[in-house]
Amino acid sequence: MNKEPILLIMAAGMGSRYGGLKQMDPVGPHGEAILDYSVFDAKRAGFKRVIFLIKHAIEADFKRLVGDRIAQHIQVSYAFQELDALPEGYAVPEGRVKPFGTGHAVLCCKDLIDAPFAVINADDYYGPRAFQQAYDALIRAQDDDKLRYMMVAYYLKNTLTENGYVARGVCEVDDQGALKDIHERTHIISSCDGPLYTEDGETYRLLPADSPVSMNMWGFTPSLLRELEARFPAFLDATLRENPLKGEFFLPFVVNELLQEGRATVQVLRSEDRWWGVTYQEDKPQVKSALQALADQGLYPAPLWADE
Repeated sequence: MNKEPILLIMAAGMGSRYGGLKQMDPVGPHGEAILDYSVFDAKRAGFKRVIFLIKHAIEADFKRLVGDRIAQHIQVSYAFQELDALPEGYAVPEGRVKPFGTGHAVLCCKDLIDAPFAVINADDYYGPRAFQQAYDALIRAQDDDKLRYMMVAYYLKNTLTENGYVARGVCEVDDQGALKDIHERTHIISSCDGPLYTEDGETYRLLPADSPVSMNMWGFTPSLLRELEARFPAFLDATLRENPLKGEFFLPFVVNELLQEGRATVQVLRSEDRWWGVTYQEDKPQVKSALQALADQGLYPAPLWADE
């Protein structure tokens, strides 16, 4: 029997388009942050352990605004993504301020992870179904002749904003529901004709509204940590030479390498929930209205933790 799955919440980044530490913004009817809802849904699904991945610079504010409250209801640990958390022999390039990416972020948590784990963004609302799907998959997750991972995908139409463009990883899935590839579309807009994307800023093409897209809700066995640790030095060697200030070690890139090598499978679970996120400041009122409506429908208590 596996150990109880862990929920890893990545909250170290700052939203450049949004401006500020949006993972701590109050959006719920009683001042809850989006990640309050994620932890609430995760606990309801069966998760008993949460890791918050943050930076030391925001630790005091994070704990005061959200962390200490959540720690009253579920086991909480903290890990820290700092630029100088590098393998021996490597140093931060002069002038670098950008984090080293989501793969590096997960690697910073390796000492706290001893069981299958889900990875999510702190500033995304995923909905209760996704956490139930993730928990049910992870409680059974076990590597065999291959590394057995999973992801929860959303229908593209349920992830768009009216306030600008978004980037989405459009998933290519085989007949058995396994991930074949992710096509990064960095400029997708909503239109009356359906979702449109462009690669050159001039020519727009339709995307099917029901395309499965990755919203960075992954599930892994601890084997991923060994893969990240083994591949990070090669990334650093290339990045320090070619793009020292901005190169990033992305989690999906490592997953894709494992898929192409035939060493892993990723089962794609599809959620019909509406995904909500605050990509732009203008998204915030819409998210607040949506969460209020969910509370009014009785899907969440108000205040959220009132009955816990």
